[in-house]
Amino acid sequence: MSHLYSHVYLSNYYKSDRIFEMQSAFSSTLFLTILLAIGLVFFLRAASKDRTTIVDIQSPLPPLEVLDGISFWLKERGWKKIGGNVEEKLLIFKGSVASSTFLVVFLSCLGGLGSACLGLVLIQLYPTLSWWPLLLSLIGAPLAGFVYRIKAQREESLELKLLSNEASNTSVLRIKAHRDELIAIQLELTTTLKLSSENSLLASPI
Repeated sequence: MSHLYSHVYLSNYYKSDRIFEMQSAFSSTLFLTILLAIGLVFFLRAASKDRTTIVDIQSPLPPLEVLDGISFWLKERGWKKIGGNVEEKLLIFKGSVASSTFLVVFLSCLGGLGSACLGLVLIQLYPTLSWWPLLLSLIGAPLAGFVYRIKAQREESLELKLLSNEASNTSVLRIKAHRDELIAIQLELTTTLKLSSENSLLASPI
């Protein structure tokens, strides 16, 4: 009889231990899923937020030469001049900002991984579903990339304002534009137009 009680006791002990292990695994997976979901939301918000920056630049070249050089470069990149103000010495351009292919792929992978973790949680909650919840990754992956692509693609404006006198031999400009365009200006026009700035455009706020 004592052996029977021992056998029952050990059986119940192993069952409770197995339940505890399953609950621990479920808690870990659920925690990971929540973290991935929060991270994905923040990544989508950060990747598609407005990153307009204002930077003052200088050049030893005459203002008209610098303005013509920047305007020609902008038109080659697909920007269109939509207006300005002669009295304020302001030029306004309009263009479209495309989504980043790298971020589309990265966010799609993150969305697929998060959906797969959610599928694992559902499998533990409802074992009768078998492996079907893992197919959620086929929905989460393209959905995350699609949401980012839609939110990131938008029209942007670029403003060029001449701060120095038109008759001056040097130029001081104030540019208000998307950070990526400011970086492109520094990389491609610094040498030809001899542009400089107190703060590097590459280090401008994100």
